[in-house]
Amino acid sequence: MNKRLRVFVGVVTCVGALASLATAEEVKVGVDNKFVGLTADKPYIYVIHDGSSVKVQRVQDPNYELSGYYAKTIRPCPPHCLKPISPSPDVETYGEVEIFNFMETKLRDGSGVLIDARTPSWYKKGTIPGSINIPFPQFTKEPDSPEMAQLLEQFGARERGEIGFFTSLLEKWGIVDTRYKTENWDFTDAKDLLLFCNGPDCGQSPRAIRGLLAADYPADKIKYYRGGMRMWEFWGLTTIIPDTEKEQ
Repeated sequence: MNKRLRVFVGVVTCVGALASLATAEEVKVGVDNKFVGLTADKPYIYVIHDGSSVKVQRVQDPNYELSGYYAKTIRPCPPHCLKPISPSPDVETYGEVEIFNFMETKLRDGSGVLIDARTPSWYKKGTIPGSINIPFPQFTKEPDSPEMAQLLEQFGARERGEIGFFTSLLEKWGIVDTRYKTENWDFTDAKDLLLFCNGPDCGQSPRAIRGLLAADYPADKIKYYRGGMRMWEFWGLTTIIPDTEKEQ
């Protein structure tokens, strides 16, 4: 198993305690105290990143402005052309609020993985708390390659092997649920994956998603954060610099 994913899955079991932390500190979101929350009823949330609790909230400086690379709106096209709202019609696109919910549900109970699909050089510059870095080229291997098989297994998929006659017959008759089963893989217990990269003009996470779909990963278990790091930083949300030496 990929070491980063193993660490992530191992620590996610302790995240349930963070729910009480979020409610223990009473913060009133509104004009009275001038606190800028994530949503009208959610001031901040906690996630686990590399074994440590990270508080995800917005910058409280009213003069905050996006600067640096993500403030640049004009980049050469190609390759920085605006991408469709989703890499595939069957893949759901997420905004920031949906990511907060994903963090507090799927990420917290270990049934989901937040994936920074950018190359390591980009990942080192800063990422979304709770994410792990799996560069998009790893998802673009041939669907039947050993590398792709290893990746699918990391996410909870299981190779089916030889299917018996009666099992095959029951599946053909619709008696056995085959919604998450293919000829070669059983995705029943596969995790929900939420992928992102640099933003609406970044093709790295869309390529990773198309690679997963080519390997028959269920589309309803794949989510796409189109806004990526550009919109995450635009809203002044918590960004962390990964301890890459610790993760290797």
